[in-house]
Amino acid sequence: MLTTLNTSYTDTRAADLAWALGQEPLPALAVLDLELADARLQLRLLGASHQVLLEEAGGRCSETVACIPGSSTPLPLGVSKRLGEYEYEFAARVETLGPGSFAGRAQELLALVADHPNGLAGTFPGSPHAFTAMLAHRHEGQVRWRTWHAYPQEGQLVATRTSVAVRMHTGAR
Repeated sequence: MLTTLNTSYTDTRAADLAWALGQEPLPALAVLDLELADARLQLRLLGASHQVLLEEAGGRCSETVACIPGSSTPLPLGVSKRLGEYEYEFAARVETLGPGSFAGRAQELLALVADHPNGLAGTFPGSPHAFTAMLAHRHEGQVRWRTWHAYPQEGQLVATRTSVAVRMHTGAR
């Protein structure tokens, strides 16, 4: 699903993105609710990037990547941790592209996500290449999602990958 976000485009920077786990739902400009086998997933586009809410038998997980005022946790390159019954893995990278390459990559990503049943993308008014896009799926017992945050004024594209799996318990025999 592709939507135009009803908010003014502020000149944020990729370096302003912060990462947080466990936050309560923040006000969203667009939402996509998904059922992926036994998992309920909500993809949320915020005025300043994204939030994902996951709920399944193992519990709940909330990931926020956004320009969060007062946040002291910058966007990490990678995280691997246990969250209750979950194994959570996150990775992020920043690509810097020239204007022509940036426009082409932006169009390619928006096309990929716009028509995907598990995809949500929002463009910001004022720049056709300013967007946040999200794509989710389930693979081998894991719920996975990817996101892209575009900053055309800097020529930067922030890409993230997340996977969440319910931990397997092994009992003594």
